[in-house]
Amino acid sequence: MPGHYGGQPAYIVNPRTEHKQGKDALSVNIAAAEAVAKIVRTTLGPKGMDKMMVNSVGDIVLTNDGAMILKGMDIEHPTAKMIVEVARTQEEIAGDGTTSAVVTAGTLLDKASELIEEGVHARVLVKGFENASEKALEILNEFAIDVTEGNREALEKIASTSMSGKASETNKEILAALCVDAILQISKKGSVNVDNDIILRQESGKGVDETEILDGIMLNKYRVHPGMPKTVKDAKIAIIDTPLETQKTSNTSKLQISSADEMQDFLAREEDEFKQMADHIIQSGANVVMCSKNIDDKVAHYLQKSGVMGIRRVSDDDVRNLSYATGANIVKKVFDLSEEDLGHAGEVGEEGESTVAKIFIKKCENTKVITILLRGSTEHVTDNLERAFDDALHVINSVFEDGKIVAGGGAAEVEIAQRLRNYASTIGGREQLAITAFADAVESIPMAIAENGGMDATSVILKLRNAHVENPNIGFDVYSGDYLDMVEKGIVDPLRVKNQTIRSASEVATMILRIDDMMRAQKKDMMDVKPEHNIHNYNRPF
Repeated sequence: MPGHYGGQPAYIVNPRTEHKQGKDALSVNIAAAEAVAKIVRTTLGPKGMDKMMVNSVGDIVLTNDGAMILKGMDIEHPTAKMIVEVARTQEEIAGDGTTSAVVTAGTLLDKASELIEEGVHARVLVKGFENASEKALEILNEFAIDVTEGNREALEKIASTSMSGKASETNKEILAALCVDAILQISKKGSVNVDNDIILRQESGKGVDETEILDGIMLNKYRVHPGMPKTVKDAKIAIIDTPLETQKTSNTSKLQISSADEMQDFLAREEDEFKQMADHIIQSGANVVMCSKNIDDKVAHYLQKSGVMGIRRVSDDDVRNLSYATGANIVKKVFDLSEEDLGHAGEVGEEGESTVAKIFIKKCENTKVITILLRGSTEHVTDNLERAFDDALHVINSVFEDGKIVAGGGAAEVEIAQRLRNYASTIGGREQLAITAFADAVESIPMAIAENGGMDATSVILKLRNAHVENPNIGFDVYSGDYLDMVEKGIVDPLRVKNQTIRSASEVATMILRIDDMMRAQKKDMMDVKPEHNIHNYNRPF
């Protein structure tokens, strides 16, 4: 970045440092955002295509879930990373709509690029996009339909729409009903904690229709010792996050034993250490031990003699779930364990035989927790099923908490676009071009759905525009090819998902349009910088 002094350039930034300015910086950023959007665009809708993701060791994931695809991509460009952050924010706040948010943002920037080439300043576009975003949210709220908590049919339709194209289509209605059952079981006065109160487990080798809801927490584990009780009523649970075995030294060491007596003495001390561990656990009052690491056979022997059930190598996620559900404290040192650290459950039991057995923790004292056991013919099927269930549970929760839905099948997007174009005509100056571009970007969602279904997207959009003159709920059924009232058809989406899609896309697009300079910064000076704009900060109410 040279200045000029006495006719000579004065460099204030290392000339060898990567540096882009003005339209060059903007075009590079827009191109990066569009590239990410194009990758996931083909996955949109019930007939969207799948992506195959292969990691360095050859593991394969087949999915059309936008959040999963973007999370797994190895992205380097900083602007592309911002688009991925949009997807993550969308997933965290709304639970679904990640692909729509990214595609809308990409199209919004594409339209902005065209207007900039025509001479419209980026700052005008930013103002227009922000204005259009606020108007779009206002239109959505007017367009929304109220849903009561007891309207089970509407909740099932929401779940079914979310699962379209992600899970087994032949069992979609059954799976949607299971999602609603799960939400209703854990609801507490209209409040639901999906992430903590519902645990998803997979079991391949069976049919999808055998998926079921289980009371409590299920672990794919079995007792350490067959002599331990198979069922423990009124369970007092100790959660220990350290090995119940002889601790190894951090450095390589040797112990020299020169006689049989010394050997006997060493074994006796080791035996005594194992017994002390077991005795301390027993004295705390625990009758069930969940250990995240190994439990030595000798410790297991002493626990078994006192009627204590032991489970070893419990995963970190399961340890957190158990702590949350039972109220147990996670203890890092076994000799720090006390009665106050114990959690409580009505029953802990093992079902099944040998290594195929499962442990169930039921009637948890701290909160009601359920497990959904997802079944499918292969691991790929259950993986996709888990992603579909995760999205469906979160969108049902959104409707459960907000009580509002909108028509799906592209109806909401077309209605927003129609009204935004009418609104743009009332705005003077070049800002109306930005609002019209925003309308086109919103309408890119039904266009992508139609394209992915093998339809003529332009023809579909024109017919939808004409139909919306009479009925704003008319959408496109990609399966039948008909133009129907989506609310009557039962194809609906949560208002929160649509609201957040508009916010996410608008926020990242305006953020990128404000950038007119890109340079390589020193890492040590970036650590303390608090950015002015942060796509995670959404303090506005839904």
